[in-house]
Amino acid sequence: MKAKILFLLLCVVTLTSFAQRVPSKEEQEPETNELILNRISQWQDLKFGFFAHWGIYATEQLVESWSVCNEPWIDRKGANYEDYKHWYFDLNKQFNPKNFNANTWAKAAKDAGMKYFVFTTKHHDGFCMFDSKYTDYSTAGKDCPYSQNGNNDIVKQVVEAFRAENFWTGLYFSKADWHDTNYWSPLWATPDRNVNYDIESHKDMWQKFCDFTTNQIQEITHNYGDIDILWLDGGWIRPKWSINEETLPWLGAYKRVQDIDMPKVAQIARQGNEDMIIVDRSVGGKYENYRTPEQQVPDKPLDYPWETCMTMGDSWSYVKNDNYKSVNTLLHILVDVVAKGGNFLLNVGPDQDGNLPQAALERMQAIGKWLNTNGQSIYNTRPVAPYKVENVCFTANKNGKNYALILLSDSTKLQKSYSFTFSKKLSTGKKTILGEKQKAKLSKADNAYTLTISKPEAIKEKDVLVIEL
Repeated sequence: MKAKILFLLLCVVTLTSFAQRVPSKEEQEPETNELILNRISQWQDLKFGFFAHWGIYATEQLVESWSVCNEPWIDRKGANYEDYKHWYFDLNKQFNPKNFNANTWAKAAKDAGMKYFVFTTKHHDGFCMFDSKYTDYSTAGKDCPYSQNGNNDIVKQVVEAFRAENFWTGLYFSKADWHDTNYWSPLWATPDRNVNYDIESHKDMWQKFCDFTTNQIQEITHNYGDIDILWLDGGWIRPKWSINEETLPWLGAYKRVQDIDMPKVAQIARQGNEDMIIVDRSVGGKYENYRTPEQQVPDKPLDYPWETCMTMGDSWSYVKNDNYKSVNTLLHILVDVVAKGGNFLLNVGPDQDGNLPQAALERMQAIGKWLNTNGQSIYNTRPVAPYKVENVCFTANKNGKNYALILLSDSTKLQKSYSFTFSKKLSTGKKTILGEKQKAKLSKADNAYTLTISKPEAIKEKDVLVIEL
């Protein structure tokens, strides 16, 4: 299972890295709408978000959607593909999360210090976690046992619960829909993730799919009040690719033009909510308001808004006894991301009954405890050179305060002193160590600062020690 997931991630990263979209003339212009730019700046203040991949795949602890895709790297352990596809699509008849309580999720995320959320309204398999007028393949469809629940629109429950805790609302939506017969037509085989027919020869069918997609996006962006972030996945659905087939011949299949008319989609999604952020991820252009490096932290600050989206365990979706990252690792990732100017969107996959795994809850609680003491060095900050020097990261608060965040672990103990250069002039003298009674001292000589901790042995065990410079 883990090898399968790692291979999938490698494919996604490679595809995103080497196959760059050629934007239309309209989309070559950067975003200039001050409403949207201001909203992106506000989003950059939030820093830490909660991501939840949840769908019918949780019933069998499957990789989210991908096992129903007929690409050669996917292992179905010898099962006949067509039989497997029918079995997978029937998982909606098992989905009945009896313990689901969106308020519990929201409370746990709030206690973790998270400020926004992104929830999977529909993944590539097409199963909708909301009540849609355009398909019965949903939590409200008569074939799904959860439809008998008095409130069978899960997206509605999630949005209301998180909004009540003052979260920004973000909704994930896959532009692909492998269940929809106007994308994967039953008339032809489904050899890969793409539309399985020639669009030019079947324009009416493609237009029906585009209308279906636009209508569903209109539903999720208008049925639940103002949505802050529309997070679109399925980056192979785009107007055009630029691929060097000599160096990457296997990517040739992805040159298929699959244009759903993003200008129209964006215009409809933003009706009555003009400053909504849209993330047409991996596509580039005007409708990718911020970028989303997946399962990785960039080596250096990026010159555009971005967030690292990453799993707490190895899998995006629920897997029993998943290999969850330690609190120390998660805090180090959060600090590293923030010091380089990004946001950290951390994913937890709920189980088949709607529970967040206990191991995940314990880590979220520990992160929240650290942020309660040190959050002023994370929230509302921007990157400041030198960003990171060995195990020391730096942030600058928008109110003018600067911080040094020392990353500690079993192999990296607290030293007596740390030296660095800084892009801004700092006042020397005694400095506050957040959460500690003792002080540190900042001195300067030959254009280099030295931060001295008088009694490092007196500092209790820390994951990250924060000093206000």
